[in-house]
Amino acid sequence: MDRVSLITRTITPLFLSLAGFLLSLAAFANDSHRTGKSTEANTASQLERDRIVQNAAQMVTQGREIFRFDSFGDEQFWSDALQLHKAIEGERFGGIGNGLTPQQALDLGLKVDVEALPGSVVQQLEQGAVDLSDVAVTLALIKQDAVLGVKGTFNSDGSLKSVGLTCALCHSTVNDSLAPGVGERLDGWANHDLNVGAIIALAPNLQPIVDLLRIVHPDITDSQVRDVLQSWGPGKFDAQLLLDGKAFTPEGKPAATLIPDAFGLAGYNQHAWTGDWGTVTYWNAFVAVLELRGVGTFFDPRLDDADKFPIAAAKEFGHISVDPKEDQVTPKLPALHFFQLALPAPKPKAGVDFDAGAAERGSELFGGKAKCGSCHVEPLWTEPGWNLHTPDEMRIDGFQANRAPGDAYKTMNLAGIFVRERGLFMRPENKGRFYHDGRFKTLLDVVDSYDARFNLGLSNQEKRDLVEYLKSL
Repeated sequence: MDRVSLITRTITPLFLSLAGFLLSLAAFANDSHRTGKSTEANTASQLERDRIVQNAAQMVTQGREIFRFDSFGDEQFWSDALQLHKAIEGERFGGIGNGLTPQQALDLGLKVDVEALPGSVVQQLEQGAVDLSDVAVTLALIKQDAVLGVKGTFNSDGSLKSVGLTCALCHSTVNDSLAPGVGERLDGWANHDLNVGAIIALAPNLQPIVDLLRIVHPDITDSQVRDVLQSWGPGKFDAQLLLDGKAFTPEGKPAATLIPDAFGLAGYNQHAWTGDWGTVTYWNAFVAVLELRGVGTFFDPRLDDADKFPIAAAKEFGHISVDPKEDQVTPKLPALHFFQLALPAPKPKAGVDFDAGAAERGSELFGGKAKCGSCHVEPLWTEPGWNLHTPDEMRIDGFQANRAPGDAYKTMNLAGIFVRERGLFMRPENKGRFYHDGRFKTLLDVVDSYDARFNLGLSNQEKRDLVEYLKSL
């Protein structure tokens, strides 16, 4: 073998090995580069996801504070105009009349958050050592943000400067853990003990309401307005009264409707009993500006319909505008909306809230013979999409539906309906009451009515089974 051949045979394998090594190294470097990019992308994606989660948590936290404690500047109505704060504090603290005692407040359905109270006060309540006939105690509770939905501002001498109302007044209650009406907050639960009309009727000056109603009823008096408010009763409110002036149904019954729950609202369209008023966030703006009378902008040209909404049209309620720098409603709508959509419906317990065996049989009826599932679609328990029906479709009167822009009723979302059937954390006389106006006392009454209206042919046992299934939702 010559020298050249020997060198060739020796170097070639080394070269090939070196080339392979370099190729492997290049491939490794390329893989590492790709892996680095992938890692960076994953990290960026994770950071983005974290920002989303952080934003969600922040929105819920902000929304809860707004829901519980924000009056949207409505003190301009409840205090500056109606002077409600003077009736609450009474003459003793510079107001009017005897004032509102804690017992009277509880009798009106107002609720007290036990977690807002100092330990010493809780202990005194447990021992029955708190004077529930002392107006000063009422003021102390308001000052501690312990009265759900009531936001007070105080003067240096301890008297009330003003009082405002929040979402929690109507749409929260307590679990009675300490005493009836005193317990831990249940945000989103409608307070069906709350006598909203009677609370408004406490106000010394109802002239702003009288003046609005005189657009439709020129001769109405202060006394008659107070009678209308007192007619609502516990758990009811008439959101359209100051739009259309209709205080009573054609049959002479109060036109107020039940306060709806604010839990289980995610995933579907219409929020109010009737439609189409709009989604949750529409209703928040509507209530904050037109019902609570807060300081904010609200637009809905449908309220220009003088035939349907004579008061709203005359006062241009569909065209309320304030300087963005002074708007106390609009900036809060996103977080408030987010919080409400996050409120879960309470979950019933088998053997406690419903009979599991009967509910299983009722499930078959719900989706079959009873035809409930054709509108109350699982798991939203209302229609995905346009969840409204005409009175003719429902085979009921159209009074309340025709007070709304869409002349229709919403398909009720059924999650958590067992709360009302059992009367959880409400007075026995206020339990039940189903449909928008509470016309049915029990769920069995509802099922009986559907059976008759739609000729379902349900037996008594099937009706009872269907009720147990409804309670299980």
